[in-house]
Amino acid sequence: METSVTNSPEELGIAAGKAAADLIRETIASNGKANIILATGASQFETLNQLIKEDIDWSKVTMFHLDEYIDLPESSPASFRKYLKERFLEKVSPLKAVYLVNGENNPEAECKRLGEIIQQNPIDVALVGIGENGHLAFNDPPADFDTHVPYLVVNLDEQCRKQQFGEGWFKSIDDVPTQAISMSVQQILKSKHIICSVPDRRKAQAVKDSLEQPVSNKYPSSILQLHPDCRFYFDKASAELLSVV
Repeated sequence: METSVTNSPEELGIAAGKAAADLIRETIASNGKANIILATGASQFETLNQLIKEDIDWSKVTMFHLDEYIDLPESSPASFRKYLKERFLEKVSPLKAVYLVNGENNPEAECKRLGEIIQQNPIDVALVGIGENGHLAFNDPPADFDTHVPYLVVNLDEQCRKQQFGEGWFKSIDDVPTQAISMSVQQILKSKHIICSVPDRRKAQAVKDSLEQPVSNKYPSSILQLHPDCRFYFDKASAELLSVV
């Protein structure tokens, strides 16, 4: 477990994006291809801004993403498919393959479809964040640490839904869906390398809990302590409650 603290979200994104790009390039050089996971949300803005600037042969990269709301159309400003298309896919050369979570499909069938594909494509580099409630992807506390299915249907708790509203993705809290399709905790942990980007003061308590509490499904992202190569990127605001940096 490595931690890096920068002065601003912009510097955080540059550092995290460069680190992710280096790992992707190294994987392509070794294996001829790379399989990656991209996260969404406000925490990933600057990291993705840097990643799209990097010199990477995207034709050798297969991309999965972490989660999507159930029954939310892609036309919604809050759609993570829309987010990834506009902020990443339309700004880089075509990838080898892209597997987006479609929350408008039958949820169980979509979990099965994506699960079968990702099991054939072991992940080399995963970009993730930490939610205000400590969630990893949409695995809110108490998260399921035991299931080994790659994707599952999850219920979103009140704090998670308030975060999505607070970040401006929805016009009201009532508009925030109550369920989503999420990559499972165990599937994320199968990634060879994890880059965890977490800016902003509102994430400071979740950061402290994730790094300094014992590993517990009450603090879902605390399980990243067990990963052999998870690199955390914080800014001063998100790291301010940490005892040691």
